[in-house]
Amino acid sequence: MMPVRRTQNWLPSIFNDFFDNEWMAKTNATAPAINVIESEKEYKVEVAAPGMTKEDFNIRIDEDNNLVISMEKKTENKEEKKDGRYLRREFSYTKFQQTMILPDNVDKEKISAQVENGVLAIQLPKLSEEEVKKPQRTIEIK
Repeated sequence: MMPVRRTQNWLPSIFNDFFDNEWMAKTNATAPAINVIESEKEYKVEVAAPGMTKEDFNIRIDEDNNLVISMEKKTENKEEKKDGRYLRREFSYTKFQQTMILPDNVDKEKISAQVENGVLAIQLPKLSEEEVKKPQRTIEIK
């Protein structure tokens, strides 16, 4: 009879073989959910971001006057090496970017944002109708 080496790591490999294949997409490979709400005075953009802090976000207006929302988070959970082999070691890296075309009636100077309870909320105040209307100019023909 041959000696058999028994290891306790068969259970994780069964789960990895079952879940980590082309039939079942990884759940962390999806983009966060985004809600856009319009009221009389503003637009509000909500981005689901559980576990994120305000330091993980970058919100800016690009050269084409689009709203660009970026999110990046790196985490590293290490358990110390025990006698030559890791029992568990995880790295996580999340990166997301969404570009939104802003309507002409958004007051770009008064955009604000906050993170609360895992939701990034961006307020986009609307300009008044008078501010949106551009003065017409007649072009003289020579």
